[in-house]
Amino acid sequence: MPDPRLDVLCIGNAIVDVIGNASDEFLSAEGLTKGSMRLIDAEEAERLYAHMGPAHQVSGGSAGNTAAGIAALGGRAGFIGQVACDQLGDFYRHNLASAGVEFITPAATVGEPTARSMILVTPDGHRTMNTFLGAAQHHPASALDEAQIRSARILYLEGYLWDPETPRYAMVRAIEIAREAGRKVAFTLSDMFCVDRHRSGFNQLLDDRRIDILFANQTEIEALAGVAHLETAVAEVAPRVETLVVTRSEEGALAARGGERAEIPAEAIDSLVDTTGAGDLFAAGFLLGTARGKKLEDSLRLGAIAAAEVIQHYGARPENDLKALAGALLA
Repeated sequence: MPDPRLDVLCIGNAIVDVIGNASDEFLSAEGLTKGSMRLIDAEEAERLYAHMGPAHQVSGGSAGNTAAGIAALGGRAGFIGQVACDQLGDFYRHNLASAGVEFITPAATVGEPTARSMILVTPDGHRTMNTFLGAAQHHPASALDEAQIRSARILYLEGYLWDPETPRYAMVRAIEIAREAGRKVAFTLSDMFCVDRHRSGFNQLLDDRRIDILFANQTEIEALAGVAHLETAVAEVAPRVETLVVTRSEEGALAARGGERAEIPAEAIDSLVDTTGAGDLFAAGFLLGTARGKKLEDSLRLGAIAAAEVIQHYGARPENDLKALAGALLA
């Protein structure tokens, strides 16, 4: 195969994020659990949007955020996801392309409207996500650009998109294309509800050696392994992937690759504003470091730097120069 044209190609839900402040009292009144992510229908999306206070919009979705983070770090990123042929779909495409991400998946001309997620941010920086998947959950395998997949050094997939059947088949096909081309495949567990619903399927991916790089936070990896102990969970999962990455919020992160293991502390921050996108940006830094052949510890540090930047302001897109923050790590 020729040298990769893209460092990382991300596949995920194409979702417009609608981000606004909310009090704990508002969450209670709406019957929402702080820090959770729930799927909602179009009617509930309209109802909640009407109850929210002032908000701003940005193209989001976990894998989309990661792709934008990679581009902000100076990497060559692409994105595969389904939007509708509507105003939000046009906004999503323009916003992602303006961030330097290649997005060539055609818009759907029939079916549901573009997905959106109402993200309520409480004063302590935690976010509660209410997501209407819309067109995103109808991404067919036939819409994949196989040449684009073969052109990426790493294919990165989000667990959120594993839930609906149609894009799950598309993801399986994308994995097959990438592996046939000799490319690496990365996967993030995304959320506890994904692990709870698809534990057996995720474990089967690992047992079948379809995943090279696995991302999880501590709660997710323990749930996947079925043990409430970090080191035991790492010992159970790590031998089944080439690289395991576990994030631990303010306690830093660790990675295991073969007999090698690296651990880093979290980056110091001035203030915690909004945790939206922290895991997505961590993945961006680690994936770009890996694509560029960096040491395990340096890739972890790149992830931590990107995550630290994004949690100090609202939204899941970097506002400061990530390349400058990374400095010599990207040299």
